[in-house]
Amino acid sequence: MGDLTYEAALERLQERGRFGIHLGLGRTRALLRELGEPQLAFRGALIAGTNGKGSVLALVASVLRAAGLRAGETPKPHLVSYRERLQIGGRLVDPATFAQLVELALPAAVRVARRHGQPTEFELLTAVAFRWFADEAVDLAVVEVGLGGRLDATHAWDGGVAAITNVDLDHMDRLGSTLTAIAREKAAIIERGDLAVTGAVGDGLVVVRRRAARMGSRLRVVRPAPLLGWDRDGIDVELETLGPTRVGLRGRHQAANVAVADAVLDALDEAGIAGVSPQARRAGYAQARWAGRLELIEVADSRKGDQEVLLDGAHNPAGAAVLAQALDDLRPYLAGGSDPAPPRLTLICGAMADKDVAGVVRALAAGRALAGADIVCTQVDAPRALPAAEVAALWRDIGGHAGHIRAVPEPAAALAAALASAPGPIVVAGSLYLVGAIRALLVHDPVLDDVAGSA
Repeated sequence: MGDLTYEAALERLQERGRFGIHLGLGRTRALLRELGEPQLAFRGALIAGTNGKGSVLALVASVLRAAGLRAGETPKPHLVSYRERLQIGGRLVDPATFAQLVELALPAAVRVARRHGQPTEFELLTAVAFRWFADEAVDLAVVEVGLGGRLDATHAWDGGVAAITNVDLDHMDRLGSTLTAIAREKAAIIERGDLAVTGAVGDGLVVVRRRAARMGSRLRVVRPAPLLGWDRDGIDVELETLGPTRVGLRGRHQAANVAVADAVLDALDEAGIAGVSPQARRAGYAQARWAGRLELIEVADSRKGDQEVLLDGAHNPAGAAVLAQALDDLRPYLAGGSDPAPPRLTLICGAMADKDVAGVVRALAAGRALAGADIVCTQVDAPRALPAAEVAALWRDIGGHAGHIRAVPEPAAALAAALASAPGPIVVAGSLYLVGAIRALLVHDPVLDDVAGSA
């Protein structure tokens, strides 16, 4: 072992992208058997949902770190480095260990392929994460579902606690065309005897309740925590057991996510997996950060002073509506927001072609803060990316927009154009792939340097 370099391991992993997305648990379960059933070595929480599952993971993981617990974490998708998807206690797997794990898994994948077909990139990465968590003897794991739930590779693991943040329309080509169908896919992560948590409402909640009852699982249904206020750097909510509580994530929608996160922590405690003090919860919620999700970056500009850039994925209509509301709330706290006539925003927008891009544009255009904004449309270097010109056409056709709209295909050029001309803050949205590309241009984080041996 140890002959495969990090660069070669990454290449071998990415090569599996040619196998596409093939939902099903057979390959992942076979792969885990070949790797010694590492998923049986730890318990924890599996988190599904249309939106908010990454925020819930970030909140829960932050509290667990504040409590001194070593939790395996699988945030996704990554923004800059694949290593972001494998973390313990907030610390990314180092490149050398990542390479060793992939080197171990590749022969297992060959053996699995003979009977079950080729494991996909995501399936291999999931198995690698579980193997690492077991090797490192984590205290528990907090795992984010990739797509849906029932047939997602992460569902090869049952940690004892299952959470469904909410149910909305997304990935309809794979999960179904109705809320009920999508809810069935997500609710399937609730296994017999699990403690379950959900923030779902309406038809989605009906399905989640039915699944929990069928599995003999105790289900806790939570509603958003009462919102006390917000500012530039986070929100304040009222939690039942903590009272007024600071949350270090931006946007009023985080009131729903912190309620789910708090219930997940209750369930982990009740299941005997991990208990945390009220002090750890307060500290963890206040310290929580989630890169690329309403993340505010200040870019030094010698000509205009610091330029504010707000990054958010907002890749489906529900997420875009949340961003539009958050921008309306945050505008008074951003540069020039208190002026009688605040400078207009500039939006850098890009999207994947298989998303409801028209729905995203409508939702963003409905926000007051983006009225009259300059729109710079771009595209990432990915086969699924919608051409920048087509994104611009959607803004012209259905955005009801009076601002200047232009297409700049290269993300780096789009950012440069925005920085050169923006009279006010810049917002980047429409795809987490775009957010990752722009963030890599704005932030140099040594932790993300993929150099073998670095930490």
